[in-house]
Amino acid sequence: MKTKILLAALALVAAPSLALAEGCSFGHTKSETASMSCAEGSVYSSEAQGCVPTTS
Repeated sequence: MKTKILLAALALVAAPSLALAEGCSFGHTKSETASMSCAEGSVYSSEAQGCVPTTS
């Protein structure tokens, strides 16, 4: 009985760490991740493989 409780407690303690291991870019494509980090007034260009200024 004590072993089951110990294993359950260990699983509950480890779960948040495993969830954070995915990182903030999990589920996003490379261009979506890069566009999130472009400076204001610029967008990500897959052709240029980087941020380029927007033209209005």
